[in-house]
Amino acid sequence: MAQAGDAVTPVRQASAAAELRDAAEVARAALTLDPGEGPALVDRLANPPTGRRWTALVIDGGVVMASVSGKDPAVGHIDLLAVHPEVRGRGHGRELVRAAEEWLRSAGVTQARFAGNPPCYAWPGIDVRYTAAACLAESLGYERYHMAWNMTAGLATDLSVDDDLVRLAQRDVYVHTAAEQGRERVAAFVREHWNENWAWEAVNATGLHYAERDGRILGFAAWGSRPAWFGPMGTAPEARGLGVGGVLLRRCLADMRAAGQSSAQISWVGPLRFYSRAVGARTERVFWLYRRDLA
Repeated sequence: MAQAGDAVTPVRQASAAAELRDAAEVARAALTLDPGEGPALVDRLANPPTGRRWTALVIDGGVVMASVSGKDPAVGHIDLLAVHPEVRGRGHGRELVRAAEEWLRSAGVTQARFAGNPPCYAWPGIDVRYTAAACLAESLGYERYHMAWNMTAGLATDLSVDDDLVRLAQRDVYVHTAAEQGRERVAAFVREHWNENWAWEAVNATGLHYAERDGRILGFAAWGSRPAWFGPMGTAPEARGLGVGGVLLRRCLADMRAAGQSSAQISWVGPLRFYSRAVGARTERVFWLYRRDLA
């Protein structure tokens, strides 16, 4: 770690595994609202879906990760920005963002965003409590264009589903855990009803549960595709009203509790009422999404 008065190495591309490990430790120290998650986030962003271009740029005590999705090559994403607390106030964040913008320009990008690049992302945008990051984005000319939010579910609550499984079985609906091998069947269902992004998350999740009737999948729920978070989940129209979603949700949350978590982040939430009623989740994390055209 650079000390006060040391010469600061210019921003450079992380070209070796050791530099990514160092960047992961910077992220661990910097991301105080996501305790302990820095290394897992760096690792996830460094292993994106096929076809995505990405880079990690580093400076003494700082890292920025950026990407371009093949689905919209004109848009680039600043996926992660972290500066170690010991070297803040030296302009490292500004230098890293400018370097990321130059890399995005070289890739043909015309608009940069502080916004998650689904399906492989760290956050939907800038958590409003990372005030310095929001201030930096605005000082660099980024405009706030959208807002997203997470809900938090405590895991000390009753997550049992035994009675529900009996009730569903009486209607010929059965719930299963998808093994890491053979998840493509669930992914095909997700792709048919939603999109390729969710299908990738289903395949790459830590845990995946699904419900079926007569060999036809009715719903799914996943957790850990974004480290330590729940989502995505969905049920087919024919399954709605059966209570399948609540069962799948609680099974995933029980997995997360067994993995040592005391609470779960439900990511990029749409139906607030469902999660609030099903597990008492509360809206807690708010994210601002920013963008800037690159001249």
